Amino acid sequence: MSSALKSYEEALAVVSAQARHLSLRRRLIEQVDLGSASGRVLATPIFADRDQPPFARSTRDGYACRAAEARTHAFLPVVGSIRAGEVLAGPLPHGVVCEIMTGAPVPDGADSVVMLEHVEAAGADIRLSDARTVEPGENIVAQGGEAREGDELAPAGTRLAHAHIAVSAACGYASLPVFSRPRVAILATGDELVPVEATPGPGQIRNSNAPMLAAMVTAAGGKPVVLPRAADDAEALDAALDQAARADLLLVSGGVSAGKFDLVEEALARAGAEFHFTGVRIQPGKPLVFGQLPRGSGADAQIQPLFGLPGNPISSAVTFLLFVTPMLSSLAGATEPASRFALARLAKDCKGKPGLTRFVPAHCAFNPAPGELPEVAAVSWQGSGDLAAFARSNCFLVVPDGQDRLHAGETVRILLS
Repeated sequence: MSSALKSYEEALAVVSAQARHLSLRRRLIEQVDLGSASGRVLATPIFADRDQPPFARSTRDGYACRAAEARTHAFLPVVGSIRAGEVLAGPLPHGVVCEIMTGAPVPDGADSVVMLEHVEAAGADIRLSDARTVEPGENIVAQGGEAREGDELAPAGTRLAHAHIAVSAACGYASLPVFSRPRVAILATGDELVPVEATPGPGQIRNSNAPMLAAMVTAAGGKPVVLPRAADDAEALDAALDQAARADLLLVSGGVSAGKFDLVEEALARAGAEFHFTGVRIQPGKPLVFGQLPRGSGADAQIQPLFGLPGNPISSAVTFLLFVTPMLSSLAGATEPASRFALARLAKDCKGKPGLTRFVPAHCAFNPAPGELPEVAAVSWQGSGDLAAFARSNCFLVVPDGQDRLHAGETVRILLS
């Protein structure tokens, strides 16, 4: 392994390659009720159990008719009414129309639906208004126009969202097979940390990283396993790493810098860790460590990927979003890209830093005028330990390596939180 720090792109390529390799592992599958499936990763495809829609469906309130007859603009008798869930007894006779509601089956013989607003009524008869015309197929979704019976509607590896829940329900899936969520061990280190419910003494701080990372793991599709805080002590760290042995992924927060009491890398080395890189040319998050630990032996031997995250919370969050998310997504069986970026218009100048890609806490107003990009601005912050600034942000402004300054009005990239 080269001692030179990797760029963001180089480090991401290393993580992505390892994630692809680990994605070949066989995963456990479980069946979950449809109401509990949101956010889980689909283990087998969803197929249409019948044509979608299963009948020609009206997309408007109006009148089912033959377009050629309606275009004469002659008055035509209304012979009945079809609501959603009903069908007309027999085909539509020639020379008449049938009132129809949105979502109702279009009767045989009709080839179009004229909108309610586009007709004139005279007693029980209607006619297409002079200024209007209608074509065959208008305001109708043909049977199977959305999907045919047996079509794949969502592939394995899809992270299930509300749209997938809806299509699953429409196809009769009361439950879905999903991959078991990967277990992620979270180990916060540092003599200065006390539990959240404790009153910190002089020089102490509450352990904010563990609950933050647990929330991020859950949002990314993992199952967090929060370990007790480990002191800056070789024996305590060795014992904590042993506790994490059964997890699918290990996150260690703190102790990865170059200080006298930053002992995590030494503890990982004692446990047999192989390091893929130690340090990335980013700010914040430069001390990030990525590697793997051997776990088990013989037929049970496994590789546990690990990240040593910087202890400052913003650094920890940035490196999680950039590197842990794609690894965790792969371990969960998801196939879609993990880290999410978007474009925005910069509201005010932001400085770069030579040799580093910066990820600056920022706030984006996601309500642009039509045709405009959302506007983003860096928040005022006092470094990567500034939780108050972090709470005011909702994204990170990306300042590429090699750019001294981004100027107001430029189109920029943002990393979504």
